[in-house]
Amino acid sequence: MYQLEEPIYFYLLFTIPVIAVLFLWVLIWRKRTQDKFSSKELLKKLSPDRSVFKPVLKFLAISLALVALSFALVNPKIGTKLETVKREGVDVVFALDVSKSMLAEDIAPNRLQKSKQLIMQIINSLAGDRIGIIGYAGSAFPQLPITTDFSSARLFLSGMNTDMVSSQGTAINEAISLAQTYFNDEEQTNRVLFIISDGEDHEGNVSEVVQEASKLGIKIFTIGVGTEKGAKIPLRRGGILQNYKRDRNNEVVITRLNKEILDEIASQANGEYIDGSNTKEVVEVVTAILNGMDKTVFEAKQFTDFKDQYQWFLLGALFLLALDVLLLERKTDWVKKLNLFNEGE
Repeated sequence: MYQLEEPIYFYLLFTIPVIAVLFLWVLIWRKRTQDKFSSKELLKKLSPDRSVFKPVLKFLAISLALVALSFALVNPKIGTKLETVKREGVDVVFALDVSKSMLAEDIAPNRLQKSKQLIMQIINSLAGDRIGIIGYAGSAFPQLPITTDFSSARLFLSGMNTDMVSSQGTAINEAISLAQTYFNDEEQTNRVLFIISDGEDHEGNVSEVVQEASKLGIKIFTIGVGTEKGAKIPLRRGGILQNYKRDRNNEVVITRLNKEILDEIASQANGEYIDGSNTKEVVEVVTAILNGMDKTVFEAKQFTDFKDQYQWFLLGALFLLALDVLLLERKTDWVKKLNLFNEGE
């Protein structure tokens, strides 16, 4: 197992093509300049020890030195020990509404982006907990199973959008049913489901599903995103506003926060409704809720004792730079005797 401490320094590798272009330009300029003053035969007599191969070798040495220096700055680390680490936490599943109504901009930048920001900040505040992500609109789908890999959670969360589900609606009941499959460990003492939605276009009888989840020990907390005043649903293409969503009567649809249904779901499942308009307050409330719960001990294998490896690349870069300085552009005597690379007479 390895880690890259500062991968941004890999951008130094882009300097190599630039140096290559400059090197070729210098070679062409030198040849054209020499041709103006003397012929090839005369130049060979005037500079019998001039090597054609040495400039190329010096360029390769400089390029490899830059590669080694780039890796030294990145500082790769290698894990030398695999240990079973115990973590204490709560299993948390986020069910994110990705229906078209989440594109409404009554909360900046829009409801969906605001919801993703909320989940992202909550994830950043977690410690030893395990998390999973579900997306839903007209149907529900698993986005990320229960895991301790927060980096993967952030990656999958950032890619969620309203085009992930073709059928529209707000199938909260399906999301809750799917969440039940996430909590399949009998040792899980606390099971928490956060539903982030505007509650709009709710479909199906959710009461039965909520009661079933409650019997399994799942506490459901709902986070409402949007305003009761509501807003239009913009339809964009390539980031440019094309129109607003309309109903069958060609009337512009106004989507509003359905706080009542979200509050009802939370109250039936021993949870509570949380206003999602203020990110800081949401994170504080969620943190307080999770801190007040009993923790489950999780076991996870991970590499420890990561050791720096930059010194080897740094030594290689210094060696190559020293080689470039020591290499002269005249022929080497022992290579000349071997008559390699057209060095001989």
